[in-house]
Amino acid sequence: MALKKASTWKRGPFDPSSSEPFKVSRSKIDLFSECPRCAYLDMRLGVKRPSMPAFTLNNAVDELLKREFDIHRAKKSKHPLVEKYGLDAVPLNDERMEEWRDALRRGIAYLHKPTNLLLRGGIDDVWVNPAGEFIIVDYKATSKKIGPSTEDDLYDSYKRQLEIYQWLFRKNGFAVSPTVYFVYVNGKSDAEAFDGKLEFDIELIPYTGSDTWVEPAVYDLKKMLMSDEIPAIGKAFGGGPCDYCTYRENAGKILLDLHTKNKKK
Repeated sequence: MALKKASTWKRGPFDPSSSEPFKVSRSKIDLFSECPRCAYLDMRLGVKRPSMPAFTLNNAVDELLKREFDIHRAKKSKHPLVEKYGLDAVPLNDERMEEWRDALRRGIAYLHKPTNLLLRGGIDDVWVNPAGEFIIVDYKATSKKIGPSTEDDLYDSYKRQLEIYQWLFRKNGFAVSPTVYFVYVNGKSDAEAFDGKLEFDIELIPYTGSDTWVEPAVYDLKKMLMSDEIPAIGKAFGGGPCDYCTYRENAGKILLDLHTKNKKK
């Protein structure tokens, strides 16, 4: 089935009575996995979480890494980092890369017919091995005294992100490697002076993903969107209740109490 242009898909809050496919980004699936209540408020009621400041330095690192790997993409050669870790792969040279990287408007997309949801996400990179398998790659940047070096250092949300991409590419008919890679750069802060230059250590971290959870999550997401019942509060990173939900609940109670007191005056 040929997909329509992204601009023609259903935007705004989900309408249970609409027959039009509803677009769900990778980040919305992750939001649902983290806190169904926040996801319901966002996608069903149009109340989004407050936006975070843009990580412009991280964006600059992403852009520079993309340019660097694009040089090897054009040459069909291995990047020195890939050579260092003994990985037999080169950046995928495919005209669709620009589309797949466009997280805001296009990305890699799949219409899940049973739920009528259009799932999509924008990737950082795809490499290919001699077997013709696509290797999904993501760039990450941080600055810590001891930088990440193994999959145990990765946030669960990072792992889910690439598992969703694996699922999307497989649903589009591509052979996908079970192993994904994180190109992780860690800003060094131990230099004697800044001198207008920030140096980084760079690690290539493999992770064997499993996308078996994604499709059940898509069905659960659609079930939630069709319901008129607001879901329970999800969990924050520390294991407690979602910070956003806790804030809304506490602020709502205080405002209601103030409104009640003012009415009684």
